[in-house]
Amino acid sequence: MSLLNCFCTSRTQVESLRPEKQSETGIHQNLIDEPPRSRLPPFPRHSEVICSTNISHYELQVEIGRGFDNLTSVHLARHTPTGTLVTIKITNLENCTEERLKALQRAVILSHFFQHPNITTYWTVFTVGSWLWVISPFMAYGSASQLLRTYFPEGMSETLIRNILFGAVRGLNYLHQNGCIHRSFKASHILISGDGLVTLSGLSHLHSLVKHGQRHRAVYDFPQFSTSVQPWLSPELLRQDLHGYNVKSDIYSVGITACELASGQVPFQDMHRTQMLLQKLKGPPYSPLDISIFPQSESRMKNSRSGVDSGIGESVLVSSGTHTVNSDRLQTPSSKTFSPAFFSLVQQCLQQDPEKR
Repeated sequence: MSLLNCFCTSRTQVESLRPEKQSETGIHQNLIDEPPRSRLPPFPRHSEVICSTNISHYELQVEIGRGFDNLTSVHLARHTPTGTLVTIKITNLENCTEERLKALQRAVILSHFFQHPNITTYWTVFTVGSWLWVISPFMAYGSASQLLRTYFPEGMSETLIRNILFGAVRGLNYLHQNGCIHRSFKASHILISGDGLVTLSGLSHLHSLVKHGQRHRAVYDFPQFSTSVQPWLSPELLRQDLHGYNVKSDIYSVGITACELASGQVPFQDMHRTQMLLQKLKGPPYSPLDISIFPQSESRMKNSRSGVDSGIGESVLVSSGTHTVNSDRLQTPSSKTFSPAFFSLVQQCLQQDPEKR
């Protein structure tokens, strides 16, 4: 049975955080409420796709993040001819190594072949001097990791995790069916639109199993992964031995991401690479709430226990503009529990033997 089948009991989308709903119910409830019926989100209509390569047609609003090992700035922008909000990723190609340039090229090329509602779409890609501009739909609620930091510092509920992972795993399954390994599945690469559509991004680490027209069982390409992505990597990717790795390495990353969403912290984040590898190899598989694999932060623990906001407003971008959150930060109940099925799913994903995942 594939990993996707584990999520088939709840084919729901994450509900939109519309301002009018926020005054009636909590954001957490809005995120987990199930729609009347399950459906696949439609592709954008042709009229909604922004294809302009004229830089004057885009008005940068605010920088909303950085990516690609801090080489890329991510901006909220407005397409002035239509008024449509878009996301623009801007990368200075002169600062990229040859390996980084190849990764960008691979992501751009492969993105044109992918047609799936749960894979982030690149509407337009063009260069302005030495700067690469990538235009994509604006995901109003950002990434799952941003939701964790802003609303769920102690982790999400199982229902919310299930709904978010379902969309991301659909996209991952599509990549696997097309012979690609994602190699960077994590909460920061799971994006959520204003309509509740969950998409998988982070295509720059993608690698194809197909070479010279043939699909290989394993690959032996081991790029120099930054330390920021290593906590999500499988043991076989960290080992870099003659056995190589395949799509099952992504399944391991799904398990780590489930732990991340459940606890609000990234497993192994503060560990040295060697210690991390030994921890992942010593078995048996750890659980989503195993405190030994999470970084210990005394100040963070004090803040999360008190539930008192720092007084500095945090901005969350929504489809109608920018909403500032001060005292209404969500706190997940400290007594939150997870079902045996959830623990079983995580343990299956985190098996040391890839064939058992």
